[in-house]
Amino acid sequence: MVNNRDRWRVYKRVSVMFFLAGVALTVFQIGSINMGAPFELEWQTRMDASERVEPGAALGDKTDLYLGIKSFWKASKRQPVPKARVTTQEPRITEDNSPRTWDVTSSNCSANLNLSSQDWYRGLEDNFKQFMLYRHCRYFPMLLNHPEKCTGDVYLLMVIKSVATQHDRREVIRKTWGKEQVVDGKRIKTLFLIGKPSNVAERANHQKLVEYEDYIYRDILQWDFLDSFFNLTLKETHFLKWFHTYCPSVRYVFKGDDDVFVSVENIFEFLESNGNAKNLFVGDVIFKAKPIRKKENKYYIPLALYDKAHYPPYAGGGGFLMDGNLARRLHWVADTLELYPIDDVFLGMCLEVLQVTPIKHNAFKTFGLVKNKSSKLNREPCFFKSMIVVHKLLPSDLMHMWNLVNSDLVCSQKVEIL
Repeated sequence: MVNNRDRWRVYKRVSVMFFLAGVALTVFQIGSINMGAPFELEWQTRMDASERVEPGAALGDKTDLYLGIKSFWKASKRQPVPKARVTTQEPRITEDNSPRTWDVTSSNCSANLNLSSQDWYRGLEDNFKQFMLYRHCRYFPMLLNHPEKCTGDVYLLMVIKSVATQHDRREVIRKTWGKEQVVDGKRIKTLFLIGKPSNVAERANHQKLVEYEDYIYRDILQWDFLDSFFNLTLKETHFLKWFHTYCPSVRYVFKGDDDVFVSVENIFEFLESNGNAKNLFVGDVIFKAKPIRKKENKYYIPLALYDKAHYPPYAGGGGFLMDGNLARRLHWVADTLELYPIDDVFLGMCLEVLQVTPIKHNAFKTFGLVKNKSSKLNREPCFFKSMIVVHKLLPSDLMHMWNLVNSDLVCSQKVEIL
């Protein structure tokens, strides 16, 4: 039988145990709070840097953004992510009273079945038949839009063609030559151009990832057409229309692929000595190029689509630089021509109508530094240091070369090409 003294001893032990448990729980909670603060500060700093805002500025807005990102993946099916992202600020009106917003709201475009009865059409390969059936479908709605990129005076707009799944390439570009900045008082902005994901089975997942990426960086323009090789021309015409609509004061445009090395420093050096040239369009220009007639080639074109012996001069699409006023004029010309399956050539056709001859410059290497792909010269940082564009590099190679070129690199001499 337990006496009163034993009961008292048990009571004291239980009381002490509860007291120690309470102390331990309090210490754990305080430790968690102290550990959480540095993480929140680190996250805040990263978000400040990604949006080019001084750390600590607009703290309330950043807190809302943090909560928004945390809840992004928990979005209710009844409240889907908006397809179009627009600014609340009215874009400036262009002189010719063109639409101030993207005015295409429907992609309801049917095939031109009248072609099926024509002999020349029946002789085409299946991919060209598909292209011809829908070639009259000129413009599509926007899924992601950022007209605020052209607000105010922008000296250089960096525009990069990409596809939904190549997020690793976009990430490296944002960290290297595509980083938005101000150089000598001149603003540089960056945009990526994509269509709808091409993988049917994974399209919904890839689209959600693109929307999340854009939610963070706000630098993706996306249209409601399928990303494919032949639709690169649509990407060209859609950007020209977008640029004409929203960018009345952008001075220059660099347009390129997402697997190129670009030297912004050399672009600025080139523009300082050549920026006053009228209708500036410069790149790795190809003259007297012949249409490829071998069916196994990626760039094969049947005679039914193009029967001339040569293409007009055009710049390799890996990267070129053009005057903003010329880009706005190209939009109107593009609307007068039939779409062509090769986007580089199509832009050359537009320049021909404007009677503008693109300038060939040795600092644009859209086919590599040297033709021999295995040559060590293609990986020589001192050559890259003197170039404006070099095509093409994997994301890891681009990051590596960028770090080398921007380190304390000592070259025996700088190639005088600018």
